[in-house]
Amino acid sequence: MTGLARTVRVAARALARAGLVHAYGHCSARLDAERFLVCPAMPMGLIPPSAECIEVPVNGALPAGVLGEVRLHQQIYAKRPAAGGVVRFMGPQVMALAALGRAPEMRHGFGTYFAPKAGLWNDIQLVRDDAKARGVVDAMGESAGVLMRGNGAVTAADSLQVAVVLAWYLEDTCRVELAALACGLDGSPTIDREAAGERATKAGLIFERMWDFMTAGDTERSAEGDSLP
Repeated sequence: MTGLARTVRVAARALARAGLVHAYGHCSARLDAERFLVCPAMPMGLIPPSAECIEVPVNGALPAGVLGEVRLHQQIYAKRPAAGGVVRFMGPQVMALAALGRAPEMRHGFGTYFAPKAGLWNDIQLVRDDAKARGVVDAMGESAGVLMRGNGAVTAADSLQVAVVLAWYLEDTCRVELAALACGLDGSPTIDREAAGERATKAGLIFERMWDFMTAGDTERSAEGDSLP
């Protein structure tokens, strides 16, 4: 658990350095079928080394001190047995596109990792009950990410490290979508699902290199090391 808690802290600070979270946001990593670890309920960039992460049940009430939106993590882990990490973030490009009530199309390489298309939860209210959390996960569908209108986005993957990289990818996918809209090119080419499946590769250390980039300089990672599973 010590190593996994370190990964959660390193991931939290990486998201903050990338500008994907600020006072709000959270990330978690699965311990086993019944439990996961979530970062402390504080601004992620301010989480100190060795801060205690909180163990949360996949099913059941949230422990004291855990943010209400961690219900999103519970629902993802419950509905996706292969999910190993979840990120809740509020990057500026994600926030802008979500506020328009839109999800990005697959227009460039990073977008293909969200095939068939990132989901959209078209509700501005905070997700602080199980019914809304289930609705968000249903809106996510088969995708690795979902935007929440006016409230940012969530990514999920087989590990927290990959979920962090996907958060960066989804932010960039929203940047490209906003650029297309600004140029009046809403009907510009998109990538079909077959081509997306070929492009969305993990070969060539794709995720490892972005993880290294995002976590560079983190003292806790430098001291003990960390890598993708």
